[in-house]
Amino acid sequence: MDIIDLKPAKGTGWLRIGESDDIVISEHFSGLPAQKVKPLDHGIVVVCTSGMAQFVYDGLTVQLNKNDMFLFMAHSVVEKFMSSVDFDCREVWFSRGETWNMNMFAKCTLSDLQMLKRHPKVSLSDEDMLLFDSYLHQLSYHIRNVSRSLYTDIVHSILGSFLLEVISLLRHNVGIPATLNMLGNGGLHGKQLADRFLQLVEQCDGRIRKVDEFAKMLNVTSKYLSKLLMKTLQRKPSTMITFFTCKAIENRLRFTDMTMQQIADDLNFPNASFFGKYFKEHSGMTPMEFRTKYHHSME
Repeated sequence: MDIIDLKPAKGTGWLRIGESDDIVISEHFSGLPAQKVKPLDHGIVVVCTSGMAQFVYDGLTVQLNKNDMFLFMAHSVVEKFMSSVDFDCREVWFSRGETWNMNMFAKCTLSDLQMLKRHPKVSLSDEDMLLFDSYLHQLSYHIRNVSRSLYTDIVHSILGSFLLEVISLLRHNVGIPATLNMLGNGGLHGKQLADRFLQLVEQCDGRIRKVDEFAKMLNVTSKYLSKLLMKTLQRKPSTMITFFTCKAIENRLRFTDMTMQQIADDLNFPNASFFGKYFKEHSGMTPMEFRTKYHHSME
């Protein structure tokens, strides 16, 4: 697929801890290329400070105005970016590792993740803008002050609170109750194994769908992997595999001209008929219905 991987830049105006890309702050960012781009390993929180921009985010046409906040999720495709000459924004890039530092997966259910995909934008009040300005000022200040004791721990802590504020605002914007769904954590080993499992599922891009194959890659049994993921994420491995497989299918239906047979072959389905039944079972529509619906929404 002709999609460019989007990564945080380096140089003037980009703040990070040493050479790490785990946390990157951009105090002035004027836009994206017009072609298809995908933040591969990062989520990005964008706060528009002036002007206007418009783009297509995973098939959803989005317009950003001053004081709008937007959450780009990793592996989401952005295209057709346009902006006014005075467009400017602040950005906070964070890696998957940072979501584990803040225990994101103990605070978001799969329905939360789906909600964040469908409703990634919220207009900030003046009070919210002051709050976000405070967070960004603190992050920038502590990243710059590398000589201070425990500065990296302080940055991670501030970012964790900042991301919780982002989730809280997005949940409130769509009317989700303020009470968070607290899940088990499974300890450090559980988080590390779950993180590695999710990385493998994403990297396989829908081509592997058997739990035991991922268990072998992780040198554990399928039973142990299932038990640990239920404790850590309260989700079955098969649920996560299906989630990312459907995303891989949707990307091919949206952004390529591949036939149903070509997609079936690419994703190691036994045939196009089985592929179609799989997608309809998990998405509620046939691959062709999905492709037609997407292309009509773009006209």
